[in-house]
Amino acid sequence: MGTIYYVALASVLIIGIVCGSLAVFFARLTFINRQLRVAQRKAARMVAEARLESKGVLDEARAAADKLKSQTEAEYRERRSELQRQERQLSTRTETLERKSEAVEQRERNLANKEKEVESIRAQLGEVRNRHLKQLELISGMSTAEAKQALLDTAEVEMRDEASRRLRQFEDKMKEEAALKAQEILSQAIQRCASEVVAETTVTTIPLPSDEMKGRLIGREGRNIRALEQATGVDLIIDDTPEAVILSSFDPVRREVAHLALNKLILDGRIHPARIEEVVAKVKEEVEATLYSAGEQAAYQLGITGLRPELIRLLGRLKYRTSYGQNVLSHSLEVAHLAGMIASELGANVAIAKRAGLLHDIGKAVDREVEGTHSAIGADLVKQWDKSPEVVQGIAEHHLETDATGMWGFIISAADAISSARPGARRESLEGYLKRLKELEDIANGFKGVEKSFAIQAGREIRILVKPEEIDDLGAMRLARDIVKKIEAGLEYPGQIKVTVLRETRAVDYAK
Repeated sequence: MGTIYYVALASVLIIGIVCGSLAVFFARLTFINRQLRVAQRKAARMVAEARLESKGVLDEARAAADKLKSQTEAEYRERRSELQRQERQLSTRTETLERKSEAVEQRERNLANKEKEVESIRAQLGEVRNRHLKQLELISGMSTAEAKQALLDTAEVEMRDEASRRLRQFEDKMKEEAALKAQEILSQAIQRCASEVVAETTVTTIPLPSDEMKGRLIGREGRNIRALEQATGVDLIIDDTPEAVILSSFDPVRREVAHLALNKLILDGRIHPARIEEVVAKVKEEVEATLYSAGEQAAYQLGITGLRPELIRLLGRLKYRTSYGQNVLSHSLEVAHLAGMIASELGANVAIAKRAGLLHDIGKAVDREVEGTHSAIGADLVKQWDKSPEVVQGIAEHHLETDATGMWGFIISAADAISSARPGARRESLEGYLKRLKELEDIANGFKGVEKSFAIQAGREIRILVKPEEIDDLGAMRLARDIVKKIEAGLEYPGQIKVTVLRETRAVDYAK
């Protein structure tokens, strides 16, 4: 009985579970159907909306296609009308070219006919010319070749005379114009520059407080004077000159060091080899600073910037360098001013001209140590530290030693000549001066046809009298050029030398 009860209870539980499961299943199935119907309605609505949108897009596409078609048809009609117009123009041009071609052919035919007529006339003229030549030969008694040669000789003489006359006129005109222009440029430059007269020196005289100081300078057995000469590299001359000693040296920087050192030793009173070496070492440092300061001051006076310290130091050395008695640094400053003024008159770059003028003689700062001319040495030095080719060109060419000379070479050369040749710029010994005048006259007298020659104006001009029966006007011009070339090749001189050739014909008769 208990077993049946449990079985029945289990059956009831199973049936309950099954009924619950079925109820849950049907509830889920109802929910799914409801969701399915909602999804179907959404899908139907979306399909309807998509159909409406696709219909609108299709209508727009059809409208755009119709518009594009109409535009294409309009462009086609326009291009077709343009092609038709061009075809009509081409047809017109073709007809015009055909007409011109026919006209050209007609002209060619006419020219051919005229050429035949010209050839016929030329043959007739040749026959007439031959008959006339034979008649002229009979009348003159000369052959055609002889008559032609006589005419050529006459024409050659006339042409030579005419060429000489025109050449002389052209040269006179060019010289007049060039002289006026050169005078204008140089006078403007010279008027704007004023310089002092130079004083040449190779020795320096040191005043002494008393003659007793001479003995102290000499020292025991001459040790002080030897120490001083060895430390400075100059010769100390102590003679009978009262209360004075002389420093002699061709190196102006060394002479300046000895000058300053000796003055300090005299003022200090302590004179012995160790003190001499100490003072000379200090003075050398002071002189080096002075040299650099002098170079800087020179560049500052001209408004030149950007110079390398090496160039400034070499420039300062020119303060104690002289050439023909002329201070080279003062000369360089003067040349820089003159070059700038000449450049301004010519419309050239004034800054480049001043820079080249200031550095044009910088080779003289080391010309005792390096072989070559100071212009070539200076150009090589400046080329290392200054990248301006115009400045290097002006330095290298300022003595006209190169094969070709440019504008900057001529500007610096002119400024250098003005600074060197002005009165008081340089001193020259009487012996050298007379020797140069004699060499100048000997060069002129060495040419054939020269009667006399005179060097005048301190050797800056030579006047030459020639024999008129041996040298004509054209020969006088050639003689002047030849003498100029020989002077340039064989004579050293400052500035320039004017060569004047005079040809005079005198007719003398006596009335009786």
